[in-house]
Amino acid sequence: MKDILKFILGAILISFSVGCDDAKTESETSSISENRSVGQSGVVDDMSNPNVVQVAISSADHSTLVAALQAADYVDALTNVGPFTVFAPVNAAFDQLPAGTLESLVKPENQRKLRDILEYHVLLGVYKKADLVHGRKMGTADGRSVEIEILENGDVLVNGGKIIGTVEASNGVIHVIDKVLVPN
Repeated sequence: MKDILKFILGAILISFSVGCDDAKTESETSSISENRSVGQSGVVDDMSNPNVVQVAISSADHSTLVAALQAADYVDALTNVGPFTVFAPVNAAFDQLPAGTLESLVKPENQRKLRDILEYHVLLGVYKKADLVHGRKMGTADGRSVEIEILENGDVLVNGGKIIGTVEASNGVIHVIDKVLVPN
């Protein structure tokens, strides 16, 4: 009789233990599936060095670029590990585009075209200013290439856009430029 009671008590404890583990697993699974829709850009990390998107977001001179990244659904791609070299036009560079161009590009039906333009500003790999060589054509994330020009005074141009500053990020380097690069 004692053996039967021990067996029943043991079965109850095992059932209870398994049931608790299942509940925990369901809770964990629910939490994981909720986070799947967030994407890399939704990860909050205030301890690490900022990535290229976080650097752009923190710059008042790049609010138009950030809005374009969001409209093109390109934020998550640039928050990933990389490494990336990003040629980041300042707001004034976007102002130099023909009237209505930016307004047209941020429309949902032009998302792919906008993303192609933004990918034209990205190189895969880290290329610091010293790595840029006169006359070199460098492949961009959209499959095209940009050409580097080094002037006698040391200024570096990318398809005619002048690099006016450089900022390192956790997943690459950002060269601030004074022109929006538009692929041919």
